[in-house]
Amino acid sequence: MNTDRKALWAVRQSALPTVVRSCPDCPGMRHRASGKIRGNANGKLLDVWLLLSCATCDRTSKVPVHERVHVSTLEPARLVAYEVNDPAVVRELVMSVSLAAKNRYRLDWTGTWELETRMPLYALDDPTPLAVQVRFELPAPVRVERLLQLGLGLSRAEVRRLVADGRIRLPFAPDAKAHQDFELTIHGPGSVDAAKHPKSLDAPDVERTDPARTGLPPAPGRELPRRATAARTSPVDHVRSQMTRAAAVAAPR
Repeated sequence: MNTDRKALWAVRQSALPTVVRSCPDCPGMRHRASGKIRGNANGKLLDVWLLLSCATCDRTSKVPVHERVHVSTLEPARLVAYEVNDPAVVRELVMSVSLAAKNRYRLDWTGTWELETRMPLYALDDPTPLAVQVRFELPAPVRVERLLQLGLGLSRAEVRRLVADGRIRLPFAPDAKAHQDFELTIHGPGSVDAAKHPKSLDAPDVERTDPARTGLPPAPGRELPRRATAARTSPVDHVRSQMTRAAAVAAPR
């Protein structure tokens, strides 16, 4: 959509997600990243683990990242990052959805993100559409409805009303969870009302185009209703028809 009104919303990381899985030593189910990576080389084969700490008993557990891979298959920079516990790589591994699926644990994204809105102060009743780009810094599944509440400073009911009225256009349902970049559009009330109730200038007028009312011949294969045909007979013609019938009856045979 072509519009001069644009805004950027960014979903920023505020914390790392919690790893939810059982602890072998206690009933605890929540683990946090220790910030460390461990590797073990056996000749040219390498094992790499991400280290976690149980939030209840502080027990250290390992998440397999690479198992028995040849050293030559990994980039030298990646090997160095593993050796020095690079924070960026630790962050990447902790937030990896594929790694979580592979090792059969769940990520809890509660309290891991915040919304930064670099949005000019546009009034919501401005008829000019506002295109909003939503960018994700982390793959946290965020409910779109919640994003709209934070970004627009509205209640949940107000957001739902604007979506239902067509004022907010989304690529998916407001109760869906998004984790990738997308775009939404906010419309003013005037433009939406015009779009929802268009009046076509080319729409046929039944009153004007009805052959029975205009006197035009019917379309081929379409006869006029009997009452419409009778309605076209004038009073004078009706009297003449009656006189003709009377004369015909009185005439000698």
